[in-house]
Amino acid sequence: MNITGLFFALLAIIGWSSYPTLVSYFGGKPVQGIFGATWGTLIVAIVLALVTRMPMLNGSNFWLAFFSGAAWAFGNVLTIMAFGMKDEAGNALGSAKAMPISTSFQITANVVWGVTMLGNWASMTSKVLGFFAVVIILIGAYLTTYQEKKTAGNKQLLLKAVGVLLIAQVGYSLYGILPQYTHGTDGMHMFLPQAIGMAAFGLLVGLYETFKNSNNIFKQSVTYKQIFSGLFFAMAALGYLVSAQPAMLGLATGFVLSQVSIVGATVSGILVMHVHKTGKEWTVISVGLVMIVAAAAVTAFI
Repeated sequence: MNITGLFFALLAIIGWSSYPTLVSYFGGKPVQGIFGATWGTLIVAIVLALVTRMPMLNGSNFWLAFFSGAAWAFGNVLTIMAFGMKDEAGNALGSAKAMPISTSFQITANVVWGVTMLGNWASMTSKVLGFFAVVIILIGAYLTTYQEKKTAGNKQLLLKAVGVLLIAQVGYSLYGILPQYTHGTDGMHMFLPQAIGMAAFGLLVGLYETFKNSNNIFKQSVTYKQIFSGLFFAMAALGYLVSAQPAMLGLATGFVLSQVSIVGATVSGILVMHVHKTGKEWTVISVGLVMIVAAAAVTAFI
């Protein structure tokens, strides 16, 4: 067991538990959420680089980290869009429902790539245990979306959200995969180039919104409030980037552990956004969350 890797995975869990709820709480348009998250991350990355006097990466290492950050920003803007999607009655999907779906897609994609292409979970025993752990996590994530009273509008909204989140998964997959192909560096050194890639994408979508849609987000206070949510994302991004490195926990284990954040994201999303849940719904959701935590814990030992 790599204690340092587990520490950074814990940072990712804390950061990603808080980030989706804060994005929903501050509100605004998806473009404002992505600008705040990316520039909040860039601020943290610059401060960290200055304090530790880390040199900037160059060559292919820089660009792999840069494009992984831009890919995440692409995926995240679509995910934030999914948070705000509404059914016919005007009820928003919200982070409490969107995050379990997104997490399911991300776990599946990253574990498959980590095991088949990067050699994670090398032994057959590890593969079998890891496979069952992932299946349990996916079932648990599904349970967290449980609704006692379903309507046609709920189902239609969920189907639309699944389509958006599948496209977002392309960006999230590249975010996890590209840093694995850098050479002679580590997650700490990749953090600033990755943050620059994120911030570049965030600035581009912000400028597009300003000039194409005549909506100057840079004059709106909510844009800068979202930077606060970005500070929590920065914690998560750094924690995941370091923990998922081959010398730490590897992509498969590092990513699965980081996604325990779905527990905090789901519960905080329900409480902070005042989403009403029946006793039965809370019971089913709680069972799902326990399944996620227990199965993710198994991956820390394989």
